[in-house]
Amino acid sequence: MNLTDIRDIKALLARHGFRFSKSMGQNFLIADWVPRDIADAAGLDGDCGVLEIGPGIGPLTVELARRAGRVAAVELDGSLLPILRETLADCPNVEVIPGDIMKLDVAQLASDRFSGLAVKACANLPYNITTPVITKLLEAGCFRTITLMIQREVARRVCAAPGDSDCGAFSLFCQYHARCELLFEVPPDCFLPAPKVTSAVVRLTPREAPPVEGDKAAMFAVVRAAFAQRRKTLLNGLASAYGSRFSKEELRRIIADCGLPEQVRGERLGLEDFAALARALEGGAFPEKGLPRGPEHDIISQNQRKTKGERIT
Repeated sequence: MNLTDIRDIKALLARHGFRFSKSMGQNFLIADWVPRDIADAAGLDGDCGVLEIGPGIGPLTVELARRAGRVAAVELDGSLLPILRETLADCPNVEVIPGDIMKLDVAQLASDRFSGLAVKACANLPYNITTPVITKLLEAGCFRTITLMIQREVARRVCAAPGDSDCGAFSLFCQYHARCELLFEVPPDCFLPAPKVTSAVVRLTPREAPPVEGDKAAMFAVVRAAFAQRRKTLLNGLASAYGSRFSKEELRRIIADCGLPEQVRGERLGLEDFAALARALEGGAFPEKGLPRGPEHDIISQNQRKTKGERIT
């Protein structure tokens, strides 16, 4: 059975009485090069254990199983489980785990399933949970690499450099935790049904040590302040967040002492700049009231507004 052939896919789904779920926005791959190239990009061998999220009918799962020692695939949609039992029947190194990845202890799962193996993640993520899943994987602290197919717009944000219009709080969060690469794009006609947006594959390689010195929480408090209202200058963003502790003139001087122009905006700054600002602002409690709850907040909210939760499998 060819899991990327339209006729085989339709026959498989009909045999199991499967119906596409609008709430999950399911789209199945119909281009065989896509799962093959994603699995190749993950850099797998027999000494690797791979976590996959949302295997769908299993085209990427099969490719992962051919390369890795073990594969654990977490699937939320119970109606896909009997299909996966059929399509993965010849993959003894694959375990399908029913459940919601956001409710699982990822680090514990990896420890239980992949003892003695190099742990990696590789998945086609549903658009509507992209940011929280990436956050969860990065914070798990157990992955050698994380290779994902996601919406191209989000992929560009993950990898955006300071000065790019796509650069935001989530860009800095990802790049604090990992080296981020945008590898290739996947057009809509590679899926059935075709989504309305282009996808892209990214590879995140978690860092062994933070790329900048200083307190992480303090630095991301400054990041949140800078991006709370993207049209504001850094000075005005800091004034909104730290106005109870510093006068605007004091904040202007702090910005200048960090070697930054007064009218600079947050998207122009890199991790070193935010770390320097955090150090300069040390000495008092960092405000939380009115600020996003985490560095990923701006991307989560934008994704929820701009996408309809199409799930690529």
